[in-house]
Amino acid sequence: MNRSGRATRAAAERIRPSSRGLAAGLALAAALACTALPCHAVEEESDPQAALDPDYAAGRKAIAASDWNTAIKFFSSAALRAPENADIQNYLGFAYRKAGKLAPAFKHYKRALELNPRHRGAHEYIGEAYLIAGDLASAQKHVQALRKICLLPCEELTDLEREIAAYIKKSAAGRSR
Repeated sequence: MNRSGRATRAAAERIRPSSRGLAAGLALAAALACTALPCHAVEEESDPQAALDPDYAAGRKAIAASDWNTAIKFFSSAALRAPENADIQNYLGFAYRKAGKLAPAFKHYKRALELNPRHRGAHEYIGEAYLIAGDLASAQKHVQALRKICLLPCEELTDLEREIAAYIKKSAAGRSR
């Protein structure tokens, strides 16, 4: 979220850690903050993993700066220490996809989903990678997975549905020429 509280596309494009750990961390942080200070809405995403691993934190900063190769370097280092971390795998997939390297992006997204089949961010981003690869059917499978995961509307589902609609519209426009 930006300072005015409205989500921007840049904020929507950030990687989302799995919701379980993040929600617990945010709830604890909010409870602690509200005991000592006046309670205000949190403006920036808080990620407890960033405090524990300097490579993870540096990778997040590189992603925020759209420095994909640096993000790959730092998240690869973090993955050596935490190979079972679905969030790190998702970040690696994201950075590789943004760097235009789809084969390793798919590898890391698939690993993230093996580790956490309900990882909403990995479903969204692998779906977007499938669209880049021209595989609409596979992208739609991840929309279906998100519909099962998101009992209430979630940002990942909305974003992937929007990307699929844009892909279909662009494909239709290309055929009508």
